[in-house]
Amino acid sequence: MTESPQTPLLEVRDVTKGFPGVIALSHVNLTLGHSEVLALIGENGAGKSTLMKILAGVQEPDSGQLLIDGKPVRIDSVQAAFDHGVALIHQELNLSDNLDVGANIFLGREPKKNGLIDKAKIREDSRDLLARVGLNVSPDTIVERLPIGQQQLVEIARALSVNARVLIMDEPTSSLSAHEAETLFKVVKDLRSKGVSVIYISHRLGEVKELADRVTVFRDGENAGDLGLDEINHDRMVQLMVGRDVSQFYVRKPHSPGEVALEVKDLVTPANPGHKLNFAIRSGEIVGVAGLVGAGRTETLQVLFGVEPAVSGSIEVDGKAVRINTPIDAIDAGLALVPEDRKLQGLVLEMAVRTNVGLAGLKRNQKKLGFLNSPQEGADTTEMISKLRIKTPNEQQVVQYLSGGNQQKVVLGKWLSLNPKVLLLDEPTRGIDVGAKQEIYRLMEELAEQGMAILFVSSEMEEILGMSDHTLVMHEGRITGKLSREELSEEAVMQLATGNVPQESVA
Repeated sequence: MTESPQTPLLEVRDVTKGFPGVIALSHVNLTLGHSEVLALIGENGAGKSTLMKILAGVQEPDSGQLLIDGKPVRIDSVQAAFDHGVALIHQELNLSDNLDVGANIFLGREPKKNGLIDKAKIREDSRDLLARVGLNVSPDTIVERLPIGQQQLVEIARALSVNARVLIMDEPTSSLSAHEAETLFKVVKDLRSKGVSVIYISHRLGEVKELADRVTVFRDGENAGDLGLDEINHDRMVQLMVGRDVSQFYVRKPHSPGEVALEVKDLVTPANPGHKLNFAIRSGEIVGVAGLVGAGRTETLQVLFGVEPAVSGSIEVDGKAVRINTPIDAIDAGLALVPEDRKLQGLVLEMAVRTNVGLAGLKRNQKKLGFLNSPQEGADTTEMISKLRIKTPNEQQVVQYLSGGNQQKVVLGKWLSLNPKVLLLDEPTRGIDVGAKQEIYRLMEELAEQGMAILFVSSEMEEILGMSDHTLVMHEGRITGKLSREELSEEAVMQLATGNVPQESVA
């Protein structure tokens, strides 16, 4: 008997899941139709990941039902999920870098011939699966040689190899370039047209609007609402996620900037030796840096912070020339950098909140004979937890167990404890939920009011438009334009970001 077209492919009914001291999910419901892309959104801690682990067989619910094609099922293992056609693609890719593409696709499920692994069949089947996801590489290619976007497609091919009817994609574009993300969107749309349904989790609401047929919103472990195709817009999604009006999402107050805090003259970076950079930031200003991937924005911040020494040019802080060849030079000059990848470059994940906050101040706070100034470290940590509203059980909590937004606040706290003159932020809200974003924006505004100069790189157009006093736009290593707040628009930024600028305007 064939299921009715009206019967959902997958249904979650009244599911509850608790852990010691916390209810992660409370009587939640969710439906996924045939050939549908359903976006599941919510702040960090809303329960999205817990539900996905339940659907993927990693955890079992305490109560409630899961149904496939209208029939109750028990998914108590990853294999059981596969058997029911459900596959989870993790945010952190789960591939074996040292194996080839075909071996990864069929890892643990290798076809056999005469008791041996049938490599010819692996190649043949892998080619078909790679074609389904639009990836034109040989099954014999070692995975570590592929860019991250293509590795993501290998993960999808592996999911399809178990005849997945439901693909769960958790923040699939968090590590992808804009071009790689566009390729992924095409693959998702193509899979939908061929009968595969997708549960798509993302903090990037622009992606949700582009891809989703329907949106389900979780808040604090409960259903907060659903949006049909014609209801999906940024404000409605944010309002359901945070439970409040978002008309004041970007809180900016007019205030007069002070003296020049940072000035860059004819600065040449190793990444783009053919271009000289010139710009200035005043105390109390928030200056955005816009541009497409590869424009040279991150490389510019790294040179300013001494991660890479400049080829030539000069840097002045408070009107005085400074030599910055190392991060220690930058810190001594009053600069601080919150890097793009907080887990790799901003935190020691296995260490406590207190230890991480104290790292940047080790030199400043050390006692005689180099001993740690433990009381000062404790005072700094207490102040930052309070000031930044870091949600942590205590200062000894290991950082890796905090949400992404709170991890980002710990990175900020580490540098703000030094009271820098210039704060450099590289993608300050990447991978954090909308509520945490709003807190970061409010903090930026507070710091600017107090006189700190802020230079921030962002790939989110709304962030650039909402937070910048003025914006520097980069294209292929050069500054193609400087836009005041009055001149700022998405069209103006994109014209400059794609290099469409009169020659005399190029800095």
